[in-house]
Amino acid sequence: MLRRLALTVATSAAASLAALSAAPPAAYAASVPVMPPPVSGADGADRLTVTVSKAGGGKDGTFELDCHPVGGSHPDARAACDQLDRKTTWGKDPFAPAARGGMCTMQYGGPATAHVTGTWAGRPVDATYARADGCEIARWDALVPVLPGFGS
Repeated sequence: MLRRLALTVATSAAASLAALSAAPPAAYAASVPVMPPPVSGADGADRLTVTVSKAGGGKDGTFELDCHPVGGSHPDARAACDQLDRKTTWGKDPFAPAARGGMCTMQYGGPATAHVTGTWAGRPVDATYARADGCEIARWDALVPVLPGFGS
């Protein structure tokens, strides 16, 4: 009985390894891109409008941010574009909302709000920001200097 069980386990393991190491079907391989599409800058359409309200200290306003090449009316366009380039990685959206149901500290970061629209990395952007709790504050801070910073 023990010998039969060991033989069954060995046969199952060998079959699993063979299946995992087999090449994918040609139809599947043809549909999977070899390289991910360019993250940004390939079409020159990395253009955002950033509107900040109730931030105080001269931080309010509507600013244009162009990247690749850098330009627009944003007060720190070069650093903002560099930050977006760092935050843009395959499979992650730098403008994604805070995770639903996440554990967020109950702290208030002030009345500041921001709205970012436009196109980044070939995708449309329409994101809103506030500083209502710890998760939203962290989300905002991750995009400084695209959004204005609030020193600690």
